Amino acid sequence: MNIYFVNPPFKAEYGKFSRESRSPAITKSGALYYPLWLIYSALYAQKKGHRIAFVDAPAKQMDETETLDVIKNDGHEYGLFVIDTSTPSIVSDAAFAQKLKTQFPHSFVLLVGTHPSACAEETLNLSEAIDAVAIGEYDCIVEELADTLDNNEALNTVRGLCYREGTRLVRTQPMPPMKDLDVIPYAASFIKEHLDVRDYFFAAATYPSIQIFTGRGCPFRCNFCVYPQTMHGHAFRARSAENVVGEFEYIAQHFPNVKEVVIEDDTFTANKKRVRDICQLLIDRGINKRLRWLCNARVDLDFDTMMQMKKAGCRSIIPGIESASQRILDNIHKGTKVEQIRQYVANAKKAGLLIHACYMVGNPGETRETMAQTLKLALELNTDTAQFFPLIPYPGTEAYDWAKQNGYITANYEDYCLPDGTHNTVLETPDLSAQEMVDFCNMARKRYYLRVNYIWHRLKLGLSDFDDLKRSLKAFGRLKHYLLR
Repeated sequence: MNIYFVNPPFKAEYGKFSRESRSPAITKSGALYYPLWLIYSALYAQKKGHRIAFVDAPAKQMDETETLDVIKNDGHEYGLFVIDTSTPSIVSDAAFAQKLKTQFPHSFVLLVGTHPSACAEETLNLSEAIDAVAIGEYDCIVEELADTLDNNEALNTVRGLCYREGTRLVRTQPMPPMKDLDVIPYAASFIKEHLDVRDYFFAAATYPSIQIFTGRGCPFRCNFCVYPQTMHGHAFRARSAENVVGEFEYIAQHFPNVKEVVIEDDTFTANKKRVRDICQLLIDRGINKRLRWLCNARVDLDFDTMMQMKKAGCRSIIPGIESASQRILDNIHKGTKVEQIRQYVANAKKAGLLIHACYMVGNPGETRETMAQTLKLALELNTDTAQFFPLIPYPGTEAYDWAKQNGYITANYEDYCLPDGTHNTVLETPDLSAQEMVDFCNMARKRYYLRVNYIWHRLKLGLSDFDDLKRSLKAFGRLKHYLLR
């Protein structure tokens, strides 16, 4: 079957909408994530014998008309359209599906992503043009659906679907998570053929970079984290060390201009032995001297593994520190201790690793006092970079259920982004208004980045690493408007 994979447009007039980031928006730093889950599904379908086409409208800032023209001018008939979605854009995504169905009335339209996984029936009710939604990890769902449509078989045999049957909405049996991730071809090979690395930007990475996933599922239970709770589950599954390093080699050979690999796993360091195996292979094959990389890494990472990662070419690690309050960390099931955070930062600095620290306000138990404690800790830790965000609860997460049940969130999905596509704060608690949380994060960002000592640190680092200086200037070029406003 011919399958067209579409990352649809959203607010293209304002910038590049990053749909597959954990908090979808047009970001203040100008970041745009690769649509990796859509890419992996396309790769898997292609490997199984289906002809695929792909368009990433946000990467080129295409509007609806331009995107539909690209699809129409492809010159092939497509029996299945797979449309990526997000919570802030879901109403727009459904409207795009309607336009697509009007243009290709005999096609089957499938919506995928975290939002339809959490709100399947609700999503189908947005438009009769949507034939079905995929629930959860959708590589195998798309491939099974394509085979079924090809053979004109009953939809109820396709696992992981919610679909229309007359006036009824029917859920099929769940699709088991994919166990052998090595069967999916490299995302980098798809990027080489279909995309342009210069269209994508990750503020913590040297530009240009390539993002990949080396595992799925997270064994930890943070109440706000959307992918483990809606798509991939908590059972950690990983590509083999040999497979991961093979993709690094592919990138080094085929992308001479790429400076860094971003490992986007929710927690790359969940299995430390596997991390060390990957590092040893990178060292043995000399890839550590050709490519740098960064990853998300929990604060339980030990010093010896950090040293091995540094030797293997790791430049930076990204921990979710979230809060300086142990009570809040316990409330959100973070599974970490404040003492661990301090040791982690000290070890990372000793190992020569940079840190991009993530802080969040608005979680259960948050007060003005705990927010002040978090900022104090951030300034004390003095990591290379930091981000401050209010909690954004997404459907399908425990944090969303907590907020809805207590009446702390009453916004529509369209309110998850401001009119210009940037993040909006939809949470109001009895102790903190949305505006207070926004104001605090803006103030914390300014306090952090406009310190004389910090600016001097960034200049010294940039003078010793020109690529890092270019990265910083590119991110600051977008962020300065918000810092200096």
